[in-house]
Amino acid sequence: MISTSLSRRQMVSALGMAAIVAPVCARVALAKDAASSKADAAASAKAASAAAGSASADADALKQQAGTVTFSVDMTAYEAGQTVRLWLSVPTTDEYQTIADVAYESGGDVTPELGTDELGNQMVYVEWGADAEPADRTLQLSFHAVRDEVRVAPEDMVEKGEPGADVAQYLQGSSMVNVTDEAVQAQADEIVEGKTTYLDKARAVYDWVYDNMVRDEDVTGCGQGDICALLNTRSGKCTDINSTFVGLCRAAGVPAKEVFGIRMNADDITTNQHCWASFYLPGTGWIPADPADVLKAVLKNGWDKADADALKTKEYYWGGWDEKRVQLSAGRDLTLVPPQDGEPLNDFGYPYAEVDGEAIDFYDPESFAYSVSFVQD
Repeated sequence: MISTSLSRRQMVSALGMAAIVAPVCARVALAKDAASSKADAAASAKAASAAAGSASADADALKQQAGTVTFSVDMTAYEAGQTVRLWLSVPTTDEYQTIADVAYESGGDVTPELGTDELGNQMVYVEWGADAEPADRTLQLSFHAVRDEVRVAPEDMVEKGEPGADVAQYLQGSSMVNVTDEAVQAQADEIVEGKTTYLDKARAVYDWVYDNMVRDEDVTGCGQGDICALLNTRSGKCTDINSTFVGLCRAAGVPAKEVFGIRMNADDITTNQHCWASFYLPGTGWIPADPADVLKAVLKNGWDKADADALKTKEYYWGGWDEKRVQLSAGRDLTLVPPQDGEPLNDFGYPYAEVDGEAIDFYDPESFAYSVSFVQD
């Protein structure tokens, strides 16, 4: 038996107020050190939540979600003689979540590797060679997460000065979020016309997305977030809607970003991936925004956008994120560790795998079998 144990705990940092499987033979675990029990993890996350919300809300009123998330991947359907490579996102602790008890176990005589890309995205990688038994191609990843609700009240969105060089990257585009496209720039200019502050510009974009976009349940997965196409369709799911918010903010000169994760809101969360956003306000830091969840609520509840419940939800997600989510990764056009053979990933919100160098469709359960479960504390 090959057994390796690593102790890793990322300490929660503060940015202003709210900046925010090995087989039976090889097992690798990232465990909390002696001083980092689950109780300590929960306490740390609660402290982070209090720090994030102290200037905007009573920290005691903030909600918290805690439990264990388990990814189980089965690549046994592929015939022998093929090389199968698999990557899974591994979340890390930040201002709003505490991650502990990370463990992974793979089938076959292979040892998973932990890596981190240039953006700080952590991932576990396993490769089964052509000589591996198909039945050995399994991987299980589990972790305990404590996640805080985040709320920044409008009166606490204080603007002062200009964004620093450290957030300049969040004004740049990506293959899907093309902020220099003529149509994107023209739309952004129209939306923020007459607005002179970063806060007013971001709010104008948020309002425009709410007023002009709708959630489309027919979109596969979370959507691709192709802003140029979305300005025409004006419909999609979370990556589409929040990419539009991020892209228009950037085109208007407001630093903005999106992150990718999964909701912790049911026993089976296999299809509960989510993308959410934030914008940068100099003088305050990163401010949450999730217009996609607002438009989802409008659709699911059959509300008119002018209904009081719809508008209340809209205001909640302006400066707020609910606690039933855990961030897995950030960034677009990603190169994994080790590098994949395929094209850069649009995002890393789903498991990613290649068979003999060809990317597998993670939306197709017949070719890429995996499940994700959540057990609440």
